[in-house]
Amino acid sequence: MENIFAPWRMAYIAVSKDQDGCIFCDFPKEENDEARLILFRGKACFIIFNAFPYNPGHLMVAPYRHTAEYEGLTDEELLEMHRLAGRCIEVLRKTMNPQGFNLGVNLGKVAGAGFDGHLHLHIVPRWNGDTNFMPVFADVRVVAEELTETYRKMKDAWV
Repeated sequence: MENIFAPWRMAYIAVSKDQDGCIFCDFPKEENDEARLILFRGKACFIIFNAFPYNPGHLMVAPYRHTAEYEGLTDEELLEMHRLAGRCIEVLRKTMNPQGFNLGVNLGKVAGAGFDGHLHLHIVPRWNGDTNFMPVFADVRVVAEELTETYRKMKDAWV
């Protein structure tokens, strides 16, 4: 049997799933964008890296306003959320050359929302062959690039 060492995954395992507060409300208030992996701040929405990504470059666009109701988003929030998603795709293509993308919003815990009180749009870059036997047989996903390195590449390319 082969062993795959991914000690950085311990941060995900150790995180309390019943944490207080809301990362989408609390992190932007801290004004510590690099530490909190906030890539860009718009007027109504911001872009943040997923700290436990499905793939390298996994981004999320969230409104500043705390809401779980997609149908309750303002026109300004909806427009900016989707325009920022388009900009994310543009910069991901430039920096990471993915062959495809998954975009999605998980509304409610049963739909897979990790933070079901604050909606957010996922942008996940995809590459041919990025899914292998690990998630199927071992319930393990291997992310090939350090999150801070991906953040630096994207931040540099955002201008």
